[in-house]
Amino acid sequence: MKVVCVIPAYNEAKTLPKVLENLKDKVDEIIIVDDCSTDQTLEVIKNQVVTTLFHIVNRGQGAALKTGTIYALEQGADIIVHFDADGQFRAEDIATVIKPIQEGRAEIVFGSRFIDNTTKMPWFKEKIIMPLGRLVNKLLFNIRTTDPQSGFRAFSRQAAWQIDWQQDAMAHCSEILLAATESGLPMVEVPITVLYKNFGQRFGGGLKILRDLFIAKMNN
Repeated sequence: MKVVCVIPAYNEAKTLPKVLENLKDKVDEIIIVDDCSTDQTLEVIKNQVVTTLFHIVNRGQGAALKTGTIYALEQGADIIVHFDADGQFRAEDIATVIKPIQEGRAEIVFGSRFIDNTTKMPWFKEKIIMPLGRLVNKLLFNIRTTDPQSGFRAFSRQAAWQIDWQQDAMAHCSEILLAATESGLPMVEVPITVLYKNFGQRFGGGLKILRDLFIAKMNN
């Protein structure tokens, strides 16, 4: 199976070299989608063995992932992994995330920070933001996963063709979860470890995600 890793990147010059170093031999191909970075992101990856795609305007993480996913499918990917450029995901967890697909047990896999106790999350995020996210997902969309905003995920080729999302910004996480839930395709969660180097998503950003999801739901 050809495993392709899609990485959205916006101003990640400081972290990308280490991320790419860690990904060596973990996947068959790496696709970086530069979302109109204004730092040296393109400079630090120009000599790397990766495929680089470009957005001429900054569109958001969801849009970058969609661009990379479509390209990966066109290149014959059998499994597509979504992976962040900021160094908070561990490359060694890719084997865990893709294993259910390789074994034929699932078509969609979401990494979860809440299955074991390896992720040390900031208190406010763990105790306030994430429980609120789970509640909203459950009440509005009947999504019952343990991690309401999982950005570390893998799709089989079939699932990647079928799962669609329109949210260009951070609300794409919940939209993908909803599409996966409604698809009827077998999906599972597996434990991952996230290494927090800063607070990450602020409460105001969480409210923006809720706003975008409400607007999308009203338009359906």
